[in-house]
Amino acid sequence: MDTTTLVVVVITAIVMLAIGSWLGVVFSRRQRTKNLQKQFGSEYERTISEVGDQREAEDELQARVDHVKSLDIQPLSEEQTERFAYDWRSTQAKFVDQPAAAIQEADRLIKEVMSARGYPVEDFEQRAADISVDYPDLVVHYRGMRDITTRSEHEEVSTEDMRQAMVHCRALFEELLGAEVSEYKNQKEKM
Repeated sequence: MDTTTLVVVVITAIVMLAIGSWLGVVFSRRQRTKNLQKQFGSEYERTISEVGDQREAEDELQARVDHVKSLDIQPLSEEQTERFAYDWRSTQAKFVDQPAAAIQEADRLIKEVMSARGYPVEDFEQRAADISVDYPDLVVHYRGMRDITTRSEHEEVSTEDMRQAMVHCRALFEELLGAEVSEYKNQKEKM
């Protein structure tokens, strides 16, 4: 084999490796996008819209997944479930006479449940990001509840808005309690 043929073969091999590597990266990114879209649903699009760049948004979503994986999320004990379910019923009952106070209490109760399960609760944005990993369909409810709660601290909020905030809270609360709350309800109905 002469030198020219050898150079052509080496260059062709290098080009083929580069193309293969590039295709691997493209395929990997597409797969990552599909996985994140599937996992996060509408939160995927919201994050891209908020961040403004698909790659940065996907990096943020992946960082959320990695963060939640690093947490020690635990199910609630039976006693905790009973206490939280009781507290939730009390909070809902309070809504009739004191809707704004009930919403504030519901938000506090969600933070308590999250803390008891092992989620960090110091910062709302971190709580919402963590919830988006395990409950992507409910994070929109949590943000909606937070918006109404925040507005109620500074301005008059309609009763319908406050009712909607409670609906948002209940959906997330029941998911955070998980199967435990259904089991608790079934046990209490049998009594």
